[in-house]
This record gives sequence, C-alpha cells and structure tokens, in this order.
Amino acid sequence: MTIDNSINIFSKLGKFLKQFSNKGVRDSNNDLNNLFYTDFEELIKSIHIYNPWFTEENVRKAIGAVADNLSEDNLVEWLSVYINRISNNKTPKKVAVIMAGNVPLVGFHDLFCVLISGNKFIGKLSSKDDMLLIFISKILISIEPELKDYVEFTVERLTDFDGVISTGSNNTSRYLEYYFSRYPHIIRKNRNSVAVLNGVETKEELRLLGEDIFQYFGLGCRNVSKIFVPNGYNFNSFYESVFDFNYIINHNKYANNYDYNRTIYLMKNEGTLLDNNFLLLKEDIGYSSPIGVLFYEHYDDINSLNSRLLKDKELLQCVVSGCKEIEKAVPFGHAQCPALNDYADGLDTMEFLLSF
Repeated sequence: MTIDNSINIFSKLGKFLKQFSNKGVRDSNNDLNNLFYTDFEELIKSIHIYNPWFTEENVRKAIGAVADNLSEDNLVEWLSVYINRISNNKTPKKVAVIMAGNVPLVGFHDLFCVLISGNKFIGKLSSKDDMLLIFISKILISIEPELKDYVEFTVERLTDFDGVISTGSNNTSRYLEYYFSRYPHIIRKNRNSVAVLNGVETKEELRLLGEDIFQYFGLGCRNVSKIFVPNGYNFNSFYESVFDFNYIINHNKYANNYDYNRTIYLMKNEGTLLDNNFLLLKEDIGYSSPIGVLFYEHYDDINSLNSRLLKDKELLQCVVSGCKEIEKAVPFGHAQCPALNDYADGLDTMEFLLSF
C-alpha cells in the first residue's frame, strides 16, 4: 500500500467510526453503513454483557477518540515524520502484539501503527476486549481487501514473528522481557497518571478533572489516580465540582470495589480518609490507587514537585495540570484524548516498527 492509500483507508474508517461516538450522527452517504452499521451498533449496545466495565457510554467515548485521530489532516501531519522510511519498508515484518483489555479499544493504536508502517499484525487479544478490534479489522479489510493478508488474530501460542509489542503489568513484564529477549520488542509496564492543583482552579476545570478521574471507571493508565494539592487545600470545591459523576456508584462492579476498599481502609485505620459516598480520597505517597479511590498528597513547593515528577517520569503516563510550572502538562479533561504521537510509556511505536 502507498502512503496515500493508507491515509485513505484509515480516514475512511475514521469517518465510519465517527457515527458511533457519543455525539455521532448517522451519515446516509457512508457506503460502509449497508455492510456494518447495524451490526456494529448492536455490538456497542451489547458488549457490556461480556465485559460489564464496557458500558455503552464508555465504548462510544473510546470509538470517538479513535475517530478524531483518524482525520485526514491528523494522519498527514503525524505520518510526515515517518513517510520516507515507510516508503522504503519493502519487506513487511510480522509483529506479534499482546494486548491489554482494561479500556475499550486500548490496543487499536498498536494495530494501526503495525499496518500503516507496512508490517503484518499478529494479535493476541485480551479476553476482556476480544470483539471490538476483530470487528474493526473486518471493516478495514472491506475497505482494502489486501489487508486480509496483513491482519491475524490468534488464541494459540505465538509463533513465526519478527518482533513483539506487549502491554501488561509490572509482574508480567519481567517474564515477557525474558521470554522475548531474542526478538526486537517493546514491553510496556504499569503506569499511572496524576494531577497537580494549585488551589485556584475554576469549578469547570475541576469538573474536567473529574472526566480524567472517572472515565472508564479509572481503569486506564491515563486516568488520574492521584492528585497533588498545596498545603492547606480545601477539598470542598473539588467534591462539589465532581458531584455530577455520582452516577458512577450505580455501576455494580464499581460500587463493589468502592465498598470493599472503604471497608478495608476503615478496618485498618489507614491514614486520612475523605468520603463523598462514591469516591474515597486517601492520603498516600503511592501513585496507583485502587478502583473507587483517589490518592492525594500535599506539597510545599511546586518547582520541587515538578522535579520529582520528572524524576518519576517512567512511572507516569501523563500529568494533568493548569500550572505553568509543571512541564509537559496535559490540560484538564484531556487525559483520555491522546494524540497519535502520544505513545504509551513514551516509547515511539512507529520508530520501533521501522527500525528493526
């Protein structure tokens, strides 16, 4: 496939997917609708039966984020960095991709990068997210039948591949580093995202922070799992601003986790605990908070905090803040809207795919 053909394929996919976002409207002129619209709509509405975390709202949010990235302008700008090397990639490599399933379509970016770099994709899906990507691959093959020879999903032991991309836990990564040591590889580990507040945030900024905390029930590595606040910070404005997210407690699995963690903390009397009946705020030096819990920590000097976060950058996926002192901060409400070049773990997937 030529670069122009690849851009056409994925922008066409983006236009189709855009219809299924939370604000999407059916396009009567989209020629893919006759083949896929009804079935895809039914999958979106029913997938929660197989994975209760994949609510219709969250699946549509994930689809919308993918669709936004696949606009022709975004694709052209992003590919401009790699275009010459992609054109020179005359021998496709087989890339095994072991995917996570914590949030809907979390593995799409890897599938996308493998294909648009001119390589062949061998996907081992998580059982938690084993339907959406397979359906989308069918759409891609319908747009460009040549891709049938470039996309493969397997539940068997991975064999006959040239490189590996894997996303998993810190525990799993140790075994995968050893197991795939003979191959070029990217082995991703646990990461968390944090937010830094200075105490003068507006109600709207804090509401947007709520999106970063609660979207996908906090299961994603880009979800804010901890906030840093200045000494003497009053949490009343924070709780008031995120109160509209209280519907999250009506989700059975979230509620069970929230109740469990609250019980454990109260029994152990662990640290200062704040509670608004759908989110626990726990003072803790760690980054990785459990479901239904948001860690917080006070700071004295924001510049010292910035230095600490830079030092811990390999533990963090992104830092959300409106403070000018925090380097490379993501605006409130944008944690779950990564651009095409916001690579997981800060590792350039395209550079990897074009270099071995």
